[in-house]
Amino acid sequence: MRQARPLLESLLAIGVGLIAGGLLMLPFGYHPLRAYQALFQGAFGTPHDTLETLAFATPLMLTALTFAVGVRAGLFNIGAEGQMYIGAIGAVWAASFLSLPPGLHLLVATSVAILCGALWSLAPALLKIWRGVHEVISTIMFNWIAFHLAMYLAIRYLAEPGRAERTRPALPTARYPILAEGSTLTAVIFVAVLFCLAVYFILWGTRLGYELRLVGENPEAARYAGVRIGWALLWSFLIGGMAAGLAGASQIIGRPPAWSLYATLGNVATLGFDGIGVALVGRNHPLGGILAAILFGALQHGGRFMEYHAGVVSELVRAVNGLIVITLAVPELWTMLRRRLSR
Repeated sequence: MRQARPLLESLLAIGVGLIAGGLLMLPFGYHPLRAYQALFQGAFGTPHDTLETLAFATPLMLTALTFAVGVRAGLFNIGAEGQMYIGAIGAVWAASFLSLPPGLHLLVATSVAILCGALWSLAPALLKIWRGVHEVISTIMFNWIAFHLAMYLAIRYLAEPGRAERTRPALPTARYPILAEGSTLTAVIFVAVLFCLAVYFILWGTRLGYELRLVGENPEAARYAGVRIGWALLWSFLIGGMAAGLAGASQIIGRPPAWSLYATLGNVATLGFDGIGVALVGRNHPLGGILAAILFGALQHGGRFMEYHAGVVSELVRAVNGLIVITLAVPELWTMLRRRLSR
């Protein structure tokens, strides 16, 4: 019964969020049931819509993992946004400038993006371990540094000749195969899910994961037990950086039709911050993050149908989606607050 409690709380929160969103629509003259029907049909009404929902969900699984692993180690790591930008830049360079055989090229481009994300997470990790700099401050600063650095590299060195709005597209040998004709979902979703499963195994099936979670639950007990606190924190940042770097790659070599990075970073922007909400809805659990990401994907993709078929204005659609997300995040926020106060 205790293990089912988070699921029951999430289902209750979904119900409350839907009711709250419906109440928000009523004063503006919209029919909540008709709007939610359009939302559901837009997200899962056809196989194509379901695939698109999963395409929207794929990067969010990974950016949610960045925040979730940090929380498990007692950190408030909000650096997924910047780490994702750098991962995307790494994917652009490896996928468009290197010439390698198929398969190997895809593996190299993915690995370069993961490595770039991990390296970008290293600086705030060392600032935290060596100098005690709070991770919220350092990761926010590095997010902005990454944003402007990525734009500079995209425009100055990686731009497609004759096209000012995007970088050079990934070569066909570095692209994940599309799963269905006319869909933007590629095989990168399997890599994202496997990565989440691997992190779940690390957290609950290895000594490193146990030490990492112990540091998050009780640093003093961890220190008394001989756990190297700095080592656990470092691995938390690195795992989060790898996840964010893979998220950046998923939008470059795993999301048509562009197969490139927009000069404004528009196809990756905000996905790192969205991952914080996904992690909270998923109770900061790698597997819960997968389900929460699918829910977010449904809200993003299906929300457009609320506007097209139910007539709900786009601003109100975003407000309703935000209200649902807030109500879903409240249980985990309360858990985190209670844990922090108990310390």
